[in-house]
Amino acid sequence: MILASPERIAEYTARGWWDTRTLHAGFTEVAQRHPAREAVVDAPNRVQLTDGQPRRLSYAQLAAEVDRLAVRLWRLGLQRDDIVVVQLVNSVEQYAVYLACLRLGLIISPVPVQYREHELDQILAQTQARAVITAARVLRHAAAAMWLGLARRHAGLAHVLAYGDELPPGVLSLEDLRDQGSEAQPVERGADLAALPASGDPAGFTSDLAAIQVVADRISANDIATVCWTSGTEAAPKGVPRSHNEWWIVAPSVIEAARLQPGMRLLNPFPLVNMAGISACFATWIRLEATVVQHHPFDLEVFLAQLRTERIDYTVCPPAILTQLQQQPERLTGIDFQRLSRIGSGSAPLSEWVVQGWSDRGVDVINYFGSNEGAALTGSPLDIPQPAARARFFARSGTPEGFSKISTAQKIRTRLVDPDTGAEVTCAGLPGELRVTGPTIFSGYFRNPEATARAFDEQGYYRSGDLFEIAGEQGQYLKFVGRCKDIVVRGGMKISEVELETLLLACPGVRDAAVVGAPDAVLGERVCACVVPAPGVELTLEALVRWLREQRHVAAYKLPERLLLLDALPRNPVGKVLKRELRARLQAAPPVLSFTALSCTS
Repeated sequence: MILASPERIAEYTARGWWDTRTLHAGFTEVAQRHPAREAVVDAPNRVQLTDGQPRRLSYAQLAAEVDRLAVRLWRLGLQRDDIVVVQLVNSVEQYAVYLACLRLGLIISPVPVQYREHELDQILAQTQARAVITAARVLRHAAAAMWLGLARRHAGLAHVLAYGDELPPGVLSLEDLRDQGSEAQPVERGADLAALPASGDPAGFTSDLAAIQVVADRISANDIATVCWTSGTEAAPKGVPRSHNEWWIVAPSVIEAARLQPGMRLLNPFPLVNMAGISACFATWIRLEATVVQHHPFDLEVFLAQLRTERIDYTVCPPAILTQLQQQPERLTGIDFQRLSRIGSGSAPLSEWVVQGWSDRGVDVINYFGSNEGAALTGSPLDIPQPAARARFFARSGTPEGFSKISTAQKIRTRLVDPDTGAEVTCAGLPGELRVTGPTIFSGYFRNPEATARAFDEQGYYRSGDLFEIAGEQGQYLKFVGRCKDIVVRGGMKISEVELETLLLACPGVRDAAVVGAPDAVLGERVCACVVPAPGVELTLEALVRWLREQRHVAAYKLPERLLLLDALPRNPVGKVLKRELRARLQAAPPVLSFTALSCTS
């Protein structure tokens, strides 16, 4: 499935920015060059997160597991451009699954481990996915059983495949693929794999691999590799398709900004479901011929232990964790900062004190801003050597002046536009929406032409929805000042206010509702529900959360953690809720109820 226009493909190919090599082909080349090198490593607390013991695979072992899984998917009759939803914790299996799907030309649609039926019903309706790959247990949730129930409601979801033991009847086990023994017996495509014996003729396996290679050779680097999900300002999640080339092009921004070298060891604490994880620890992993040590959901003690024992050269870390560790330096004892001399961060503002403090320790903090759609800015020592300045500014990329030395930044074009007047902002100190065009930007939302039309302006620039100001003596910086979109960014996860408002309005006892972000020193923002109760009804935060969880199966990280009870929502003359007034009320007076202890890993 190719979504980029022929003109776009021709232009970027002629410039040498896009190529013909797929992600799987890149991996195969690395595996042939470095078969004994460690490729991917599980977190030591894996058994607490999902089924199976922690594993460490070399490139040769990973390639063999990819072969076995590719044959299994092939024999199920899955074909090029079929969509496979993947819901797994960060694990060795993710890499095998992604690579096997890419080899067959299947489109990977990874979803967060927190997603439940509410979000997944919408995703299945949009994608018409043919298969899902998950585990018997994802965190504390019986994921395989949940997906089996979803398959009964979505006729197109033909196969539920899962790792782990004690799978429900009807779920196809992938557990045997982790075994290094004999292969499954060759059968006709589309046969019932549940009825197959555990071992069989290796010659048939080889012939299947040969047939698969014919398919792989026909896949273009402009074919869609993934459809990731973002809520943005819409009530329903939007699919963001990215081709192999669109993933390849973002890797240099990570590599160059952090001065990463081939063969390095990367610690990945971001979920491998969106730009942050896939760009830094999948596309970059292949380009660097690197080792990825998996981590997620985040556990600080495990994270620190991995930094000490796994000889990590680079990782990423949320600002709140960087701040906490700067305040508790004794927790950093035993970490080799001669080796770990750079750490990426983003998703929330960084403080000058924190970035300077890490610099004094010999560690450069790289400040990243980005989106699934491909808008990206970087605060790197290459462009901003002063640590304190890197906390506040990003290099002004995509302008004729060439303020950034990072190659990817020189291939895009950016501009700031006043969201109210449409006038281009060229002076310092005036906020404007960041708009971007170039080879990193996606072609449009998946099967959503209306959202795509809104996402691009008349010049073809992607509307990021994020407000920046030009800064610096030469106008060489951009400073983030806010968002146009109605979203809450909780610990880097974007939560649609519209989606939660729609759900809250269906809750018994709620007459009117709006959702805003409440500032929080740890996560950046938490979800605040501003609710007008029905007459005579006494609403509590616990009751609202229980209803959203039990009746609507909403992901835990989206649940309100603050409740503001009002007699009426403030509105303008045409009826639009004045959210700036709600945010002002939150800052001026404490809410009726405060934060609850919610787990976002349940």
